[in-house]
Amino acid sequence: MRFMRAAPGVSGRSQTLFAITRCLPFLVLAAVLGIELSPAHTLYTGPLLSPAPALAAVTMGPVGTAGVAVLAGVISVITAIHNDAWGTPQPYANLLALLVVAVASVATCAVRVRRDRELAHVRRIAEVSQNVVLRPLPARMGAVNTASVYLAAERGAQIGGDLYEAMCTRYGVRLIVGDVRGKGLAAVRSAAAVVGAFREAVHYERDLAEVMRRCAAALAREYELLDRSQLRDPQELEEQFVTVLLAQVTDDSLVQLINRGHPPPLVMRAGEVRSLDPERPLPPLGLEEFLGPPAIGVETFPFLPGDRLLLHTDGVVEARNHCNEFFPLCRTMETLDGATPSEYLDRLRHALVRHAEGRLADDAAMVLIERDVGGAERPFR
Repeated sequence: MRFMRAAPGVSGRSQTLFAITRCLPFLVLAAVLGIELSPAHTLYTGPLLSPAPALAAVTMGPVGTAGVAVLAGVISVITAIHNDAWGTPQPYANLLALLVVAVASVATCAVRVRRDRELAHVRRIAEVSQNVVLRPLPARMGAVNTASVYLAAERGAQIGGDLYEAMCTRYGVRLIVGDVRGKGLAAVRSAAAVVGAFREAVHYERDLAEVMRRCAAALAREYELLDRSQLRDPQELEEQFVTVLLAQVTDDSLVQLINRGHPPPLVMRAGEVRSLDPERPLPPLGLEEFLGPPAIGVETFPFLPGDRLLLHTDGVVEARNHCNEFFPLCRTMETLDGATPSEYLDRLRHALVRHAEGRLADDAAMVLIERDVGGAERPFR
C-alpha cells in the first residue's frame, strides 16, 4: 500500500521556485551593495534594504531571517560610511525602517514555523490513525494477487474516511471498500468501526449478507457513541452514512458482491472493462433509521482466470481536470498495461494524478485483485 499526496509539497517546479525565493533576499542585498559602491551610488537604494527580512521570512526560519536583517544593517552602515551620509537623516531612517521590518518578520516567521511544526505533528498522527484502517495488503491472497493504493487529497491535516481491507478466509478471499461521508476524527472512527466488524465477521459468517449486517450494526453502535460524546453535529445526523462494497472470491470462477451505495467495481477481461452494476441498488450504511433495514441480496458475476477486478472509492471517478472533466476510469484502464497488479495499479495512479493535475478534490482508494491464470481468457457474455 502506498500513501501519497495528490499534490506533493515538493516537485521539480516547486523546488526551483523555492530556491529562487530563498536566494532573492541575498540578490537584493548584493545589488544594493554593488550600486552603492559603484559610480551609480547616486541612486537611492535605501528602501530596497527593508524588504529583505520580509523576503527571507517566506522560506527561512527566525534565525535565518534575523541573519538577513543583520546583513542588511551591515550593508546600510557600510554604504553610509562609503558615501559620507552619517550627517544626514537618511541612514538613520533606513536603519529604523529596517529594524521595524526585521522585528515584524522574525515574529511572523516564528509563528509560521511553530504552526508548521504543529501541522506536521498532526499529520503524523493522522497517518498513524489512517494506518489503523488502511493496513498494507499482501501481494498474494489465496487464488488472487492483490495491490492497493491510497491517494490523500491536499487538505492540511484532515483525515479522510476511505476504507478498504482484504482477508483470506475459509470461505474464500473477502474484500471491503468503503467511503465515510465527512472527514476528520469522527470519519476515521466510523471507518474503523466498519473495518473492525468486517475483520471479525469474515472468519465466522458463511453468508456474505450477514457480514454486511455485522458491519451495519457496528456502525450504528459507533454513531450512538458519537452522538453521546457530541462529536457529531446534530444538524448533520441525517446526512451521516457510509457507502460499502463487499466482495468474495471463491475457487469456482465467480465473484460475489454486495453493494450498499458504493461505486460499482470494474472487471477487466481480455482488454475490455465492464462495470458490475447491482441489479437492485441498496442504500448506504447508516440510513436504516430512515429507510428501514434493506433486504440484502448477494449478486454473482463471472471472475475468470486472468481477470482483474478494481474496487475503488468515488474520489477516483470524481477527479476533475482544469476543464472540469471527470477522470475516464474505464477508458484509461483499457489503455494501460502491467505484468502484475502492482505495476498496473501504479500506472493507473499516475494517470489519475496527471488527469487531476496533481490536485484531487477528494481522497481516492483503489484495490486491484487478479485471479491466477489457469485457463484461456473468454470475452464478456
